[in-house]
Amino acid sequence: MNILEIIKGKLIVSCQALADEPLHGAHIMRKMAKAAKEGGAVAIRANGVDDIIAIKEETNLPVIGLVKRDYKECEVYITPTTKEIKELISSGCEVIAMDATNRCHPDNVSLKEKLDLIHEANLLAMADISTYEEALFAQSLGFDMVSTTLSGYTPYSRQAEGPDVELVAKLVKELKIPVIAEGKINCIEDIKKIKEQNPFSIVVGSAITRPQLITKRYVDAYLK
Repeated sequence: MNILEIIKGKLIVSCQALADEPLHGAHIMRKMAKAAKEGGAVAIRANGVDDIIAIKEETNLPVIGLVKRDYKECEVYITPTTKEIKELISSGCEVIAMDATNRCHPDNVSLKEKLDLIHEANLLAMADISTYEEALFAQSLGFDMVSTTLSGYTPYSRQAEGPDVELVAKLVKELKIPVIAEGKINCIEDIKKIKEQNPFSIVVGSAITRPQLITKRYVDAYLK
């Protein structure tokens, strides 16, 4: 069974912790992914080769891999260059996710060239987009799926507290490739609203795997 068959109509959990976060480290993320699997997640979205390898060993679930890396000259940081793609190819992940927005990329390699590099390794490519137009362009290039990960995280995309339900609905209606709903899905009600739009799959991250943010929401609500 390929990964698209596995994730269709199911929940993917993003297990990520950056270097400045309390749960950073592959030894912790592998257990977070195990907990997500026990809860019913069918795949994991993970950041960094060490985390991906550990998660694969612990869970044997398919992984959507990415590398978050800052480059001073631009805002793109999700698998921004071919360097990160080559790292991910060796990680064992089944899908490579990368920023496919219109923003400046830190190298002079086109999205199409990066996409070809992924496909040459017999892996699937996920385009993290922030707008309808970016999703259409990603589809035209040959990406295997798009994710609404970056809606609200680029200055020109829709800014909202919750998930971009409107974008998900439009993409599901008009794209021919799988649409993965991701971004700002913070509660069960958000899941219900997104599911009504019939995306191919849904990714939830911080609301499950970042306890410092979960705690802060409860503290903020308590102190109001």
